[in-house]
Amino acid sequence: MASPTDIDIIILSYAKDEELKALTEQTIETLLASEDPAEIHFNVIVIESNRQLNNYQFPHTKTIYPTEKFGYNRYANIGLKAGNSAYACICNNDLVFYKGWALAILKQMDLDKDLQSVSPYCEITHTSSIPADGGNVVSTTNGILIGWCIFFKRAILNTIGYFDEHFEFWFADNDYGNTLAKYNIKHALVTSSKVTHLGSKTHATLSEKDLFEKTYGQFLYFDAKWNKRSIIGTWFKGLLMPAFRYFFIKRNANGLYPFSFRVISKLYGGIR
Repeated sequence: MASPTDIDIIILSYAKDEELKALTEQTIETLLASEDPAEIHFNVIVIESNRQLNNYQFPHTKTIYPTEKFGYNRYANIGLKAGNSAYACICNNDLVFYKGWALAILKQMDLDKDLQSVSPYCEITHTSSIPADGGNVVSTTNGILIGWCIFFKRAILNTIGYFDEHFEFWFADNDYGNTLAKYNIKHALVTSSKVTHLGSKTHATLSEKDLFEKTYGQFLYFDAKWNKRSIIGTWFKGLLMPAFRYFFIKRNANGLYPFSFRVISKLYGGIR
């Protein structure tokens, strides 16, 4: 009888209250119920940001409480280094896994040996232009490659290295996608693999200042890394960030945020 396939599942959690703790527990429960343990063995590693839980271990997991400052990629790397399975999956803590999601991915990777990285299908995230069971959609662009659940062969880390820890939240998936494209590593959305992302639940736990810094505040680094801006352009765009923050934090409460973000981000994006 063949041994089950080992998969490292790294879940980034911030169980700040009972509701968010229950969300992480639901993610783990649906994960473990999604596959036959005789076929798939999930090595579940939870990276928990709330140190006040006093080293509480989520059931059926290895729960790690980092001492380092939170950063999505930093914590993902901690999880990756805690496992050694041939397959790894970086996950948010607000997911619902459905029967056979992992086997569907492994099947596609077996059929296509060049397929190294995969996103599962979510009926909420993905539009009607990508029908369920519509085959594989090969792309590293945002919308196809989604950051809340990234499944890949661990061997790709020998080529791309660990995740860039300058990215603390937003743009981590964009950076990963660009890195795959740089090294010609094939990524696809596998529509036969079903996982639901319940939404950005953790956003509500952040102050407006922290939310800005971990979302739109990541623009500058991503822009400088991938768009190779001129020194003058990067410097000038840096001057725009205080204005950007003002409109995000001060005006958001007055309902002006959607307009101000569109205007400032357009100006920001247009500077070369």
